Amino acid sequence: MVRRARRINRELAEVYSYAHPELDFRNPFELLIATVLSAQTTDLRVNQTTPGLFAAYPTAEDLAAADPEKVEELIRPTGFFRAKTKSIIGLSAALRDNFGGQVPGRLDDLVTLPGVGRKTAFVVLGNAFGVPGITVDTHFMRLVRRWKLTEQDDPVKIEAEIAEIFPKSEWTMLSHRVIFHGRRICHARKPACGACPITHLCPAYGEGETDPEKAKKLLKYEMGGFPGQRLNPPADYPGRPAPPLDAS
Repeated sequence: MVRRARRINRELAEVYSYAHPELDFRNPFELLIATVLSAQTTDLRVNQTTPGLFAAYPTAEDLAAADPEKVEELIRPTGFFRAKTKSIIGLSAALRDNFGGQVPGRLDDLVTLPGVGRKTAFVVLGNAFGVPGITVDTHFMRLVRRWKLTEQDDPVKIEAEIAEIFPKSEWTMLSHRVIFHGRRICHARKPACGACPITHLCPAYGEGETDPEKAKKLLKYEMGGFPGQRLNPPADYPGRPAPPLDAS
C-alpha cells in the first residue's frame, strides 16, 4: 500500500507539475483570510472577492476595526457572509492583540484564532511559511479513502495516517496534487474514471464514468483558461505555460 501510495504521488506530480495554491495572496494575512472565506465556495469566487476586501482593509489592524456590515457586503458573494465576517474580524482582532498584527508561523498559535482549524492552519503554514503540512479538505478525504490509503473519516486521524505514508517534505505538494485531482477528475458524484491518468493504481476504478469520451465531458474545471483558478498569479507562477487538462 505504501509503495502504491508513493507511486500515486509521483505520477500525480507529473500530471500536475503546476500544482499550487489556487487562492490569490500576497502575504500570510491575505492567505489566512482567503482560506477562511473559501469554506463552502470556490477559490475562484474568493479570488474575485478579496481584492475589494484587501483594498479596504489591508492589515489585521484595519480589519479588526472594520464595520461588520461593510465587511459583510464586500464578502457576500462567498456565501455564509455573516459567519465569515465574524470569523475574519475576530481573527484579525486576535492577531492585533496577541501577535502584533502578524500571522504566526506555528500550528499551535494559528489554531487559537477564531475560525481557524488545522486544515486552514496547514494551508497557511505550507504556502506562506514553507512549513510542511497535510491539508485534509473534502477532496483529500475522498481521494485517500478511494485509494484505500485509510479507512478513517475523521480529518485529524486521516492526517495522522497519511503522514506516516509520505515523507514530511512531500506533505504540502501532496496536498496540492490530491486536491487538484479531486477538483478536476476524481469528482465526488461523477468521477471521470475514463479520463484518469492513474486508473492502474486506483482500487475504486469503475465507480465513475469509464468511457473516455463521456468522461472527457465531465472535465469542466479548467475549460476557461490557464490551469488553476488564480486571477492574479505571481510572476514565477509555475503553471503559466501549461495547457489545461482538457483544452478541447
